[in-house]
Amino acid sequence: MTRTRLIALTTAAGLGLALATLGNDAQAADPHVAPGGNFDLSVWQLQEPVGSPGHPTTVSSSRLQGADGYQDTYFYTDKRDGAMTFWAPEKGVTTPHSNYARSELREMDPDGGAADWPLAGSHRMSATLRVVSVTKNVCVGQIHLGSGGSSTKPLLELYYRANGDIVLGTENSPSGGQTSHPVGHVPVGKTWRYTIAVSGGNTIELTVNGSTTRYGIPSSFKPYKQYFKAGSYNQSSSDSTSRGARVAFYGLTVQHG
Repeated sequence: MTRTRLIALTTAAGLGLALATLGNDAQAADPHVAPGGNFDLSVWQLQEPVGSPGHPTTVSSSRLQGADGYQDTYFYTDKRDGAMTFWAPEKGVTTPHSNYARSELREMDPDGGAADWPLAGSHRMSATLRVVSVTKNVCVGQIHLGSGGSSTKPLLELYYRANGDIVLGTENSPSGGQTSHPVGHVPVGKTWRYTIAVSGGNTIELTVNGSTTRYGIPSSFKPYKQYFKAGSYNQSSSDSTSRGARVAFYGLTVQHG
């Protein structure tokens, strides 16, 4: 059985069409509500670049949901077009295994537990987004390792660089080392689309604006389960709270089958 989680159905006025559909239904984003009023955030948890050292603040899915749901400086609805917007400055609280701040969604299960799915089967995350601003480089989507071992690495990260290049980073093994693959180019501020997928337990499939590339998954990852992440995971750091990466999402869907 295929399970489809509809995360957003939105249009971006004046910024190009960014519309996701479920059956024959479509909805336009309301710029006057919190992100949870436009997006189904019931299967996501938010991590923000604030909190205590090594312990960034997390916001549960229950707090994110609804028109009056959670929003703040780092996660909010753009009042011009209804985009779910993530802001990650260069200076912010980070996780123990990273030097970079993030405002990012982490996939959860419908029952509230942390998503943790096997590589076997079919798993897909699709997004429509634009990078509003970026200092150097920002990760806008990930498949991250879950249970199955001690690694805290991702399986893959999708980066957007300040010059407009889109680059996929695939991890060489759970112990580290990443290979970069140029996969597209979109000017800053322009809307674009991606789909990150794994299938059959051994293949990564990435589609950027209709162009698809495939990559093998090393056997060393097979013991691990996985989960999706999406948002603004800034890849540069400094003492500045005004420089960073701002990313606006107009659509986000996750499918497991």
